[in-house]
Amino acid sequence: MTSKRIDPLVRRAESREDALAKELAKRVQAHHQHEKRLDDLERFRGEYEAPPTPGAAVSPSQLLNRAAFLAKIGDAVVTQQKHIASSEESLAIERTRLLLASRDKLVLEKLAASYRDAEKRVQERRDQSVLDDLGALNHHKRQQEDSP
Repeated sequence: MTSKRIDPLVRRAESREDALAKELAKRVQAHHQHEKRLDDLERFRGEYEAPPTPGAAVSPSQLLNRAAFLAKIGDAVVTQQKHIASSEESLAIERTRLLLASRDKLVLEKLAASYRDAEKRVQERRDQSVLDDLGALNHHKRQQEDSP
C-alpha cells in the first residue's frame, strides 16, 4: 500500500474526529443548560420555601397551594437531576468515542508517515543507483578514452 492510498483514510478519520468533537461540544452545552436549570429550580425552591413574613395572614388554602407548588418544584428538581445524570452518561460516551476516533486518526497518520518514509527510502535508493550507474558509465568512458 502506498501513502497516496492511505491519505483518504486519514482524511476520513479527521472528518470523523471533527464530527465527534462537534457532537461532544453540543452535549457539553446541553449539559451546562441542564445544570443551569437545576440551579435555577433549586434557587427558586429555596426562595419559595422561605416562610411568609411574620404577621401576614395566610389561609389554609394558601398553605395547601404553597405545599402543592413546592411539591411540583421538588418533582421538577428530581426530573432535572435525572436529566443531568443521563447527560453525564452521554458525555462520557461521547468523550470515549472522540478518544477512540483520535486514536484511530493518530494510528493512520503514523502509518501514512511510515509509508512516506519507506517510499522516500526506495526513491533515494533508486536515485543513488542511477547516480552509481552514471558514475560507472563515466568511469568506463574515461578508461576507454585514456586507452589507445
